[in-house]
Amino acid sequence: MSKVCIKFIENLSLSKTQLKQHLSSQQIAKTITNRIMDTLSTTKSKILIVDDDASVRNLIQRFLSRKYEIESAVDGKTALVLFEKFNPALVILDWNLPDANGYKLCQEMQSRTNVLIMMLTSRNDEADKIKVLAAGADDFLTKPFSLAEVEVRVEALLRRVRYIQPSVSQRLAFNQLAINSEAREVTLNNKPLALTALEFNILHFLATHPGQAWSRTQLIQKIWGCDYVGDGRVVDVHIGQLRKKMEADSSMPEFIKTVRGYGYKFDPPENPTIETLKK
Repeated sequence: MSKVCIKFIENLSLSKTQLKQHLSSQQIAKTITNRIMDTLSTTKSKILIVDDDASVRNLIQRFLSRKYEIESAVDGKTALVLFEKFNPALVILDWNLPDANGYKLCQEMQSRTNVLIMMLTSRNDEADKIKVLAAGADDFLTKPFSLAEVEVRVEALLRRVRYIQPSVSQRLAFNQLAINSEAREVTLNNKPLALTALEFNILHFLATHPGQAWSRTQLIQKIWGCDYVGDGRVVDVHIGQLRKKMEADSSMPEFIKTVRGYGYKFDPPENPTIETLKK
């Protein structure tokens, strides 16, 4: 006899008072469960889908709306308006839009918030993939793709814990390089450097551990999160972009050095000056 049947028989043998109490406890449990589910439903992660191809946009939206709160846009202008109102945790962004370049749109969004970006592209060339990553995208999908792959990558991105700044805000100074953790600003020779959110996170993390070598895997775990399922070359791409922006000669870097066969380390010419910023 099944456990359900046994339980049903036991309930029949209860007194009226006991049965009333038993039903009350079941109702309470059901109410609590419903409230928990209501709470979970109101805290769905927000995703903005930007693609001018209606078939792709609608397909992804219908599929992901089962688990997430979704908004969509057909062009860059509409996307930026929705981005400000909706405040998404993740943007699924098409590389080619009728009125905007995916590269610039990605950088614009990440300059406003620490949003996650997954880029959609129909290009398979190595140079194009590197360009997507260099734009600051956290991940990319090459068209055509399966909805199962979309789901796995979205879940991995949203589980990711971004590199969190220390509770005490500091200003790090290495010769002419200054890093302000609170304002998320970097200056070199008193001139601001235009870094993406990921580039800043990488630089700040390395700079707070000067002289320590980190493997690519370790950097992915620390910066991107242990659930990252994208291309491992993302580290090399962003380090390369950082060097172009902050090194006089990127082939002979002064700050971020390559540890051959292992990874990278921040090895400045002098010890840092650390200033605690008042809030």
